[in-house]
Amino acid sequence: MKLVFRHYLFRKWSVVGRQRSAKAEDLVPATKNEFERLKNMADKVVVKAEKREGRGKNDARRIREAKKVPVVVYGGGGEAVAAVAELSDLATILRSDTGVNTIFSLDMAGEGSGDVIFQDRQIDPLKGRLVHADLRRIAKGEKIEVTVPIHLIGEAVGVEENEGGVLNQQTREIKVLCETSKIPEFIEVDVTNLQLNESIHVSDLKVGEGVEIHELPETVVASVVLVKEEELEPAPEAAEPELVDQKGEDSEEGEGETNEK
Repeated sequence: MKLVFRHYLFRKWSVVGRQRSAKAEDLVPATKNEFERLKNMADKVVVKAEKREGRGKNDARRIREAKKVPVVVYGGGGEAVAAVAELSDLATILRSDTGVNTIFSLDMAGEGSGDVIFQDRQIDPLKGRLVHADLRRIAKGEKIEVTVPIHLIGEAVGVEENEGGVLNQQTREIKVLCETSKIPEFIEVDVTNLQLNESIHVSDLKVGEGVEIHELPETVVASVVLVKEEELEPAPEAAEPELVDQKGEDSEEGEGETNEK
């Protein structure tokens, strides 16, 4: 029997208030050499870890000062284990092309090795540094729900043939359910034949065998709309101020006073 669990990706969450953060360690792509150094002879990414003995904020601070990250490993029918891994190793995985969807082997001293995936992570909002991670064990044949990006390709005909035609991408990522070996890096959508006032919906997307889309079919992915520039009405001309001859008024007033006398 295949096991199924839902895997929600919390991207760039910070420690304080769990706000979204887009700092250096999530934005700078990992170089090929950085990623290759984590692979073993079977071309699999391996991260070494050790059990965490201490607890509390002071222990966590000492771990981070040593350029390591406290992690919790759970799922897969086993007990939760607190561990410590190298910051550079985990940051390299997060900056790779597959990012948080990367399946990698966690080799823990005294516990053996097993496949895991990022379930959650926390990023320091000021330093942009990974400060904690939850890793989920992956059992063979297990399906997980992950979020993958949508890439648009082609030039929409509705944009090329209509002045003011604009291509809008309303949905940039979707949730899919599949085995870890079938997780797509992204879903490609060709918009070449998209006409003015037409839309592409989730129901129109094509995915590989064994991949289920977990979004509403009627959700709009992309559309071409006509954007017209509003003509601004000219501002009304300001009326010229009426000039008053102060000297003349004074003279008239003076003459009136003289006549009265």
